[in-house]
Amino acid sequence: MPRVPTRPSVPRDVWVMVAAAFVIAVGFGLVAPVLPQLATSFGVGATAASVIVSAFALARLCLAPSAGRLVDRLGERPVYASGLLLVAASSAACAFAPDYWTLLAVRGLGGIGSTMFTISAAGLIVRLAPPDARGRVSGLYASSFLLGSIAGPVLGGVLAGFGLRVPFLVYAAALVVAAAVVHLLLGRGAPARGNGAARPPLGLAEALGSGAFRAAVGSNFANGWATFGIRMALVPLFATAALGAGSGTAGLALALFAAGTAASLTFSGRLTDRWGRRPVALLGLAGTAVPTALLGVSGSEAAFFALSVAAGFGSGFLGPSLQATVADTIGAERSGGRPLAVFQMAADIGSILGPLVAGALADGIGYGWAFAVSGTCLLAAAPLWAWRHSAASQHAAIRTE
Repeated sequence: MPRVPTRPSVPRDVWVMVAAAFVIAVGFGLVAPVLPQLATSFGVGATAASVIVSAFALARLCLAPSAGRLVDRLGERPVYASGLLLVAASSAACAFAPDYWTLLAVRGLGGIGSTMFTISAAGLIVRLAPPDARGRVSGLYASSFLLGSIAGPVLGGVLAGFGLRVPFLVYAAALVVAAAVVHLLLGRGAPARGNGAARPPLGLAEALGSGAFRAAVGSNFANGWATFGIRMALVPLFATAALGAGSGTAGLALALFAAGTAASLTFSGRLTDRWGRRPVALLGLAGTAVPTALLGVSGSEAAFFALSVAAGFGSGFLGPSLQATVADTIGAERSGGRPLAVFQMAADIGSILGPLVAGALADGIGYGWAFAVSGTCLLAAAPLWAWRHSAASQHAAIRTE
């Protein structure tokens, strides 16, 4: 009888990373709902409170190249643990901030730690995941983060009843626990840095020579623009201004988007390993672009909700396929801090530019055009996947055909 190929098992160390990701996401969700309220408690307005939120993202964006160099120089594990502890210190400092400017400074410090552990975590996933299971591992990691981000705000709202500063202290404690767990339990399954099989870090120029990597970066920019930026900034405004609905409708639409993403993540990682990176990435781009473009012309709450679910479902195909493509480019034998930093920065830049451009379009010519341009941005990334094999990109072609 022909031997049935067995599905590669997920290494124990990957499950450690997945558990840590859940704890981190829950903690981030704890503070997200109360951070603007804590800022306004110092007597500032909505704009100043928004700057507190933006400072975190801006610090992540500006310090990503430095974090990538740290990963190449020191290794993923120490940078990961240091990043977690830095965010823990920042969160605790937020709880005791005596004024607005102190809160702004220590929140920005948390953004530095966030980019440290985000890039190093991506590097660890590259090293730990078997090549034939990179899509599945990326899907598991993304699902863990998504579930944590859903549970966090609910728990944060409960903890806020004991005071606005309590969620920050709980978040700090959770991060210390996550850092301790990773320090104690991680390390048996990953290749050791500095052994004879290790290769020099992958440089950015070499990575950009891969058509697959360029396609992943471009697609991540579009994903950041439409999925992270537009979803959080424009969807709530559209629900209120165009549909005449309340904040509950906007919140439900965001929850339905997350539910759609969670549904597709249950199998999109396996499809990435089975079908290849390119077809799943193209499916994700198209599956997210079409409902996103149509959101601006949804004339009823029912249509608005249905399109939100569809857009979330499509976005669930993008994360595993893009992350697996980057992992293929780097390989398990070397670090890739700088390419990983650029990949992360692409999404961050998209999430910053998207709301600005879409907001201007919504004010100038209407929400329909704003969402249509956002959907077009996703479709514009599709031609990047038409790359051909070359000497520079041959090593990145694993499972991308």
